[in-house]
Amino acid sequence: MNASATSRGAGLETARRITTGVPGLDDILCGGLTADRVYLVEGTPGTGKTTLGLQFLLEGAARGEAGLYITLSETADELHAVAHSHGWSLDAIAIFELASDAMLDPDAQQSVLYPAEVELGETTRGVMDQVEAIRPARVVFDSLSEMRLLAQNPLRYRRQILALKQFFAARACTVLMLDDKTSQTDQHLHSIAHGVVSLEQVAQEFGKERRRVNIIKMRGIRFRGGYHDYVLERGGITMFPRLVAAEHAGDFVPVARSTGTPDLDRLLGGGLVAGTNTLIVGPSGVGKTTLTVRCMVAALARGERAAFYLFDEGLGTFYARAAALGMDLKPYLDRGTLMVRHIDPAELAPGQFAQMLVDAVEGHGVDFIVIDSLNAYLQAMPGEQYLMLQMRELLTYLNQKGVTTTLVLGEHGLVGEVRRDVDLSYLSDCTMLLRFFEAAGKLRRAITVVKSRTVSHALTIHELRLHGGGIDIGGSLQGFEGILTGLPTYHGETALMTADDDADQ
Repeated sequence: MNASATSRGAGLETARRITTGVPGLDDILCGGLTADRVYLVEGTPGTGKTTLGLQFLLEGAARGEAGLYITLSETADELHAVAHSHGWSLDAIAIFELASDAMLDPDAQQSVLYPAEVELGETTRGVMDQVEAIRPARVVFDSLSEMRLLAQNPLRYRRQILALKQFFAARACTVLMLDDKTSQTDQHLHSIAHGVVSLEQVAQEFGKERRRVNIIKMRGIRFRGGYHDYVLERGGITMFPRLVAAEHAGDFVPVARSTGTPDLDRLLGGGLVAGTNTLIVGPSGVGKTTLTVRCMVAALARGERAAFYLFDEGLGTFYARAAALGMDLKPYLDRGTLMVRHIDPAELAPGQFAQMLVDAVEGHGVDFIVIDSLNAYLQAMPGEQYLMLQMRELLTYLNQKGVTTTLVLGEHGLVGEVRRDVDLSYLSDCTMLLRFFEAAGKLRRAITVVKSRTVSHALTIHELRLHGGGIDIGGSLQGFEGILTGLPTYHGETALMTADDDADQ
């Protein structure tokens, strides 16, 4: 008896894993599904269960494995239509359609089904006959809600599912059983299935609906818990595993690199440090984006690769404004060292955006990343609490990879009292504060470095000027008090910069 138990234990340890065919899902499952088991994929209509099932079978077909799609709820024509919408062909997959005309009894005085006692047996027998004939390695059973209705009572339903599970296991089939969650209190499937994958769809008040997946259970293997975003588009489902920074440790040299403006470098204590993130805070129009682009262009000129994620501004306006300030981005775009992506927060899942950044770093070797702005990114999150958690993981990941990151955060109000949507200053390694202030009958700009975790920075406040040649940093505004309030008083003789050619950008 002990020898038998040891043998079974050794078999479990070496259980074969198979890929699902769904990008990102194998990562969430830490290697894919255990072969020859029965899994439950549950979700309300519209979450993509059928699409996931087809991707699972097509992956098997690509590997030379026979696949069988058993449908009790959709016709074969509907399945082919779904596949066609994704650009797929189902020629390599066998489809067993239980809801066909051949299953109708013209003498039963019913429009669709036999009496339940007869129909459940016929359904089960038909499934077994198809499996015996095709000998599939992968099976999708769609859906269990019809089986539940035919069984009529929980005990009979559970026995039927257990019988099917034993039947499939004896024939080395890996099975996905799809369920539309019409019975919210039914936990029989959760206890019977080897693993449970739950798909959810959440409607937003504005913008695209959000979809997320949660692995409720998976026996015998480690998996990534929690919710992971996914999208359902032409080409199928793509999942975005939740970013865990601790899994992406890296080595780098945290050296300070020039911003391209010597006076700004001195203000920062040498420049922007690789492997840190800098938060640039200020009201609209004060020059946050311009300052960020200036730092990015300096990185590009050194031979680094950069990615700019633009949430607020249109691409045309962004390029034109940068060129007007002496920062032509076209050469870097043409060489492929700069990627600029315009992001619509109403259409983008937070996990999808995080994956974009990971792909930029891992796939394109990006060294410098800009997110402009966090205000719009906040709108893509379900709540401020989740923004904090996600941003922490994202920034920690980028820091560990040695990426120089700049984050733009807009404030509400121009002068006087200002407020911000969220305070992320505690997550930043360096924080630069920009302000408007009034002096000599003119609206001017001020800049200061509030904090830096890595270098000793200046604590002075300086005037900032934007013009056709880029940016200038003036001397310390020693004669002023209350600059950061926007309504200063003047008690000295500090000379302000001339502004005849100020672009007022």
